[in-house]
Amino acid sequence: MTLGAPAAVWVPLGAFLLLLNAQRLLDLAASARNERGLRARGGHEVGREHFPLFVALHVLYPVALLAEVLALGARPGRLAPLWLALFAAAQTLRFSVRRALGDLWTVRIYVVPGLAPVTRGPYRWLRHPNYVAVAAELAAGALLFGAWRTALAATALYLAALAVRIPVERRALAGGLAPR
Repeated sequence: MTLGAPAAVWVPLGAFLLLLNAQRLLDLAASARNERGLRARGGHEVGREHFPLFVALHVLYPVALLAEVLALGARPGRLAPLWLALFAAAQTLRFSVRRALGDLWTVRIYVVPGLAPVTRGPYRWLRHPNYVAVAAELAAGALLFGAWRTALAATALYLAALAVRIPVERRALAGGLAPR
């Protein structure tokens, strides 16, 4: 184990993990608030069964990143500026999704009867912009530190979880009800 990693690795990795975890906690708080509002408008959750897949992924991701950097010696490479730019672009897309959805944004799938699908912001061009942003964030965040194993595993697991989730959302939309 290379716990003697230099400060040049520890400091940015620690800052990244702090930022990532703070962001996730803020997301969960905003989601809980928005879920209460959606339920008050007659909304209900669908696809609850697959949600633990996303929880597990988001809990294991920082652990895997930390382990790959500290135990396996992953280090940023010459493409680090590219990965940082991709991570920043993913964050920009995530924030534009949050802005477009407003109080409809949640980490779960909620259906509110009679509510039309959102077509503003990035939804004008992409069907699932938040999923694109998170996939890019998972890959770029790990690759920023040279943790290609974490990037590969997290992205693959995320795509597998989306293969379950997206059909649930599509069925909800097909029923004339808008999720999230």
